[in-house]
Amino acid sequence: MKPAIEPIDFRGLAAWRLHGPRGASAVVSRLGGQVLSWITPDGRERLFLSGRAVLDGSAPIRGGIPVCFPQFAAQGSLPKHGFVRTRPWDEAAARAGDGYALLTLATADDEATRALWPHAFRLELTVMLEADRLDLELCVTNPGEAPLAFTGALHTYLRTVQVEDAALEGLYGFSYIDATAGGRRVRETGTEIAVDRETDRIYCGVSRPQLLKAGNLSLGIQAQGFPDVVVWNPWVERCAALADMPPDGWRHMLCVEAAAAEQPVTVAPGEEWAGRQTLVAV
Repeated sequence: MKPAIEPIDFRGLAAWRLHGPRGASAVVSRLGGQVLSWITPDGRERLFLSGRAVLDGSAPIRGGIPVCFPQFAAQGSLPKHGFVRTRPWDEAAARAGDGYALLTLATADDEATRALWPHAFRLELTVMLEADRLDLELCVTNPGEAPLAFTGALHTYLRTVQVEDAALEGLYGFSYIDATAGGRRVRETGTEIAVDRETDRIYCGVSRPQLLKAGNLSLGIQAQGFPDVVVWNPWVERCAALADMPPDGWRHMLCVEAAAAEQPVTVAPGEEWAGRQTLVAV
């Protein structure tokens, strides 16, 4: 099938399916502007989507690549990870060419968002699918008359067969904020990060790509514009407390997120900011 984009129903959600080269595909939900699936030409699903994810719009969707804006986690007075994960996004552009399919979705402030956060904004998320590569770019535009400051992330859930057998390279030497240790700041001394317990870390000012080594599901991960990398796995007890995760969900996922979490990004009136995450099957 040639690269193409088609509107679909995905488990009751309005969505788009991107058909890429050599059988690659991706699914993007209108709810949250969220990538829910990425299948590479080998037929393997590369993203984790919880089998218990809430898909009726009453809560954020657990899995895929949620967009967190204008607040990362609980670092402020807004709902956790902001409010755009449960908002509808509209198609702004769609095209397919020789070797790629590209979809851009957009959302903007309205009366409901301004009641929570009194700022004008426009977000565009561009998803580009190639054979072995998925690119996401988030663009934040400030159409208002005052500076706009935000934190946020592309909260990417990567699928693993067994997270205990996976290892993440590329973060040696960077300091991280450890949420499981009361926000203590630690310098990473390992060349590989193995997950063997609850892990919730903000690696700050990361300037290198990462490699998730997970057998034949290995992925290269690179960010641009986003200064931080968040690594998260809830492990057994925390996962059991999440109603929208199966008891063994922790085993099949690792979040490696492109984030602006340590310090807010400020966008001047009339200006824009963009951040990108690229995933490559290796």
